[in-house]
Amino acid sequence: MKKKKEKIKLYSRYPATSILIYNGTTIVHYALGGMGIILGYDFNWTGLPFGLLYIVFAFVQMYILMPYMVCSNCVYYKIKNALCISGLNLVSRKIAKEGNVKDFPKRGEGIFCHNHLYMASLFLPIIAMIPALIINFSLILLMLFMAVTGLLLYRFFVVFPKTACIHCRAKYDCPNARAMGLSEV
Repeated sequence: MKKKKEKIKLYSRYPATSILIYNGTTIVHYALGGMGIILGYDFNWTGLPFGLLYIVFAFVQMYILMPYMVCSNCVYYKIKNALCISGLNLVSRKIAKEGNVKDFPKRGEGIFCHNHLYMASLFLPIIAMIPALIINFSLILLMLFMAVTGLLLYRFFVVFPKTACIHCRAKYDCPNARAMGLSEV
């Protein structure tokens, strides 16, 4: 007997709890990642500027560049009273002109595309903390490394497939959803 496939609900307005989970995970990831870089390299002058530079980069790429470069081409920009998983479609309407939905997949094209900037913001603190752990080991730094790594894994294995992308109206055009196999669900 074949099991009947359950229809996944697509959201035009994500629930507040989903938006809080998505943005909370993002903000904590960036903040702890920056703290890990600052603490990991506190033995010389590079820790504070590199950590602060990372935090600025991460927040700018997520909360300014994404609404400007990506969200203006998203279906959520066009849907009246819509609220995407990040809520950035509302920001995009204020700072960017409406783009073309057909350009939405371009978010993953080119070396400096937004997808690469986004992935860099997630992986950079983990990569930066590895040498710091070897050179300047401390239990606090190890806990920060484990927390940031755990947040990354939580994002990839829980938030994206169960809270965010699975319910997204843009998943059929999104290279990220396609890469995770969620555009077929």
